[in-house]
Amino acid sequence: MSTAGPTTTHSAATRPTTDVQSLGPRRRSFGAWFADTGWRHLVAIVVSAFALFPLLYVVSASLNPRGTLTGSNQLFSAIGIDSYVRILSDPQNPYGTWFLNTLLIAVVTGAVTVFIGACAAYAFSRMRFAGRRVGLVTIVVVQMFPQLLAVVAIFLLMSTLGDWFPAIGLNTHTGLILVYLGGALGVNTYLMYGFFNTIPKEIDEAARIDGAGHARIFFTIILRLVAPILAVVGLLSFIGTVNEYVIASVMLVDVEQQTLVVGLTKLVANPRYADWSAFSAGAVMAAIPVMILFLFLQKYIVGGLTAGATKG
Repeated sequence: MSTAGPTTTHSAATRPTTDVQSLGPRRRSFGAWFADTGWRHLVAIVVSAFALFPLLYVVSASLNPRGTLTGSNQLFSAIGIDSYVRILSDPQNPYGTWFLNTLLIAVVTGAVTVFIGACAAYAFSRMRFAGRRVGLVTIVVVQMFPQLLAVVAIFLLMSTLGDWFPAIGLNTHTGLILVYLGGALGVNTYLMYGFFNTIPKEIDEAARIDGAGHARIFFTIILRLVAPILAVVGLLSFIGTVNEYVIASVMLVDVEQQTLVVGLTKLVANPRYADWSAFSAGAVMAAIPVMILFLFLQKYIVGGLTAGATKG
């Protein structure tokens, strides 16, 4: 009969203890924290201040009842809503009409731009035809030339068209929208083209097996999958139309037909009688629709801008 060997037991007093404090995070020095993470916070603060200061200055100028920029060097030194009341009640400067004109032109231009760009991007992405690559490059290269080069040609063209079709000639919103839509392709199509390429073509093939044609695939399947890029292009088109001045100032002559940018520029056109406070108030109110649209579409913006770069 064998006997078990001696066993060794450790009491609670003799067991090795673990230093609890040694397991906790070590406190790093300020220099190590700044070299690793702190400098990023500093850069973010500097960039935020650089971006927010002009906005604060414009808001301060809009609340300055004296109507000059020299009194706005000290932010919010004087606060009042006189500038807002003045620009909203001035019969010679119909701000409400300008605001509605701008919204109408920007919304229609943005919606049609998205539709035209999506159709062109779908054709370039899913179809194979002669001149496909050349056409895609051409519509991008054309956008390299500034709008200023086409102002004279656009004026003469729309003036001639107005003699035959007054509804789309000079001093009409329809004519201005058509001019904007003339440049609706280009960068927008190329941006959508990259996003469309990220959608697997197997989806199209499966839909064709079920008997779906290009139109049904495009409207019922593809447009839902590319919603982020549609939102981005629509937002960029809306902002670009709201801020456009050169063509709008040439096309729209009557005060009642003008957009916000054209109308507000008249407030500061004469250096001796420039009402910068009213101009700033109008600019602040003009930024509200853009901010609302941006906040409404913000969940699509990051995905729409980045996904198209993964596959060309």
